[in-house]
Amino acid sequence: MKSAGSMGINYMQKLLTSNVPKELVKKGQDRVVEASLTLIRERAKLKGELVRGLGGAVASTALLGIPLGHNSSFLQGPAFAPPHIREAIWCGSTNSTTEEGKVLDDQRVLTDVGDLPVQELRDTGIDDDRLMSIVSESVKLVMDENPLRPLVLGGDHSISYPVVRAVSEKLGGPIDILHLDAHPDIYDAFEGNKYSHASSFARIMEGGYARRLLQVGIRSINIEGREQGKRFGVEQYEMRTFSRDRQFLENLKLGEGVKGVYISVDVDCLDPAHAPGVSHIEPGGLSFRDVLNILHNLQGNIVGADVVEYNPQRDTADGMTAMVAAKLVREVAARMSK
Repeated sequence: MKSAGSMGINYMQKLLTSNVPKELVKKGQDRVVEASLTLIRERAKLKGELVRGLGGAVASTALLGIPLGHNSSFLQGPAFAPPHIREAIWCGSTNSTTEEGKVLDDQRVLTDVGDLPVQELRDTGIDDDRLMSIVSESVKLVMDENPLRPLVLGGDHSISYPVVRAVSEKLGGPIDILHLDAHPDIYDAFEGNKYSHASSFARIMEGGYARRLLQVGIRSINIEGREQGKRFGVEQYEMRTFSRDRQFLENLKLGEGVKGVYISVDVDCLDPAHAPGVSHIEPGGLSFRDVLNILHNLQGNIVGADVVEYNPQRDTADGMTAMVAAKLVREVAARMSK
């Protein structure tokens, strides 16, 4: 079954190979791009003005949704995740205070600039080279509004590359990355796709956007994953040795000498008993408390983050994994805001 996105791309490709002038199509694409970025720009301005008006914030977490799923090698359900995560964040079954005592109702702790309209952009026939640049630009628009810092809701893990690139370029240098995942996502070009969700960290390391990359929760890795890890100097912590590595991982100190720390959380880092609503189910993962211990004890200036690969199409009827993803967002937001 074809996705709406692929049908839109195919339709535009037919236009480009017909008698429709390419200049006409490009002008239309440019208008949609500008409208999409204007939406993010103006919402970021509004939220930035509000946070600055309230005063007292050095860093304030801003949610940005990137509903992109077509670079997934298996299922594309993560494209539908952002609204489900938002709904769960504000679910009436819990209060708005994080475990460390931050109150999310305070806009200086958590604000929201909405979603980049990825599907509408793809419907115009825009390719992934340009789409990744648009994602980067949207992140920079958020960072333009000091003290906002981006916490991006995926989407599949391919979004981490343009987001990290934007954060590094905006700050003017490399960052340290804490990557929680069942997979290293460091293939050179998985299934021939350089933007695959399984290749995002290869692009990040090639670009020089990270000094250190720590990958935690790994339990599905092959020869290429290990060789690529060695090639880029990645610190890979596999679940088979987690009991030995736990003390170190629960006392991380990152970001010294670089521009800060970026956190990337793939929901499938968790054991599927805690988070069944993911595309790639890998038993033997981290517990939710394991992840929180790592995040709560992390020392470093967190300058950006993402939570990716929640797939609402595989979740339980009561949205259990949405609540898990939402709590990850809440706790990361609390650590980032100050």
